[in-house]
Amino acid sequence: MIKRWFRREDPARVRVLMVCMGNICRSPMAEAVLRAKLVRAGLAAEVAVDSAGTHGFHKGAQPDPRAVAQAQRRGYSLQGQKARPLVADDFERFDLLLAMDRDNLDTLHERCPPPARDRLRLLLSFAPAGATDEVPDPYYGSIAGFDHALDLIEPACDGLLRDLQRRLAESP
Repeated sequence: MIKRWFRREDPARVRVLMVCMGNICRSPMAEAVLRAKLVRAGLAAEVAVDSAGTHGFHKGAQPDPRAVAQAQRRGYSLQGQKARPLVADDFERFDLLLAMDRDNLDTLHERCPPPARDRLRLLLSFAPAGATDEVPDPYYGSIAGFDHALDLIEPACDGLLRDLQRRLAESP
């Protein structure tokens, strides 16, 4: 059963927050990938997606140009996204807060009120079983790191989409 943690005026039935450290690479890409998959599945009005960073040092910045370019090459748009820090209200507003790696998941656990901790997960927990459960941060690497991040994010978002479809079908 899906609980409505978000504001009543929001028409979405489920809200998902993608979380990384600075909110300029991994979480914006994950937001764009899931958003595109929701549109293709006809669920864009049912599921709201946003992203945030556990650290606010890029607040207001656009996504990294390498993230924008590599996502665009695969048909995903990061247009209009701006980095924002995670805020306390996010733990109330979102039904799922999905971290890109264990460090950011640990930070979420530290900041999250105990009753909401069941909403915290790694994004890759929705991916098919693989060698890793973390999306590595491509920021200090080459463009290949952004492609690798997308290679991990895309199947995880496919699994997440299936989970969301199941949740929506089960809830009134």
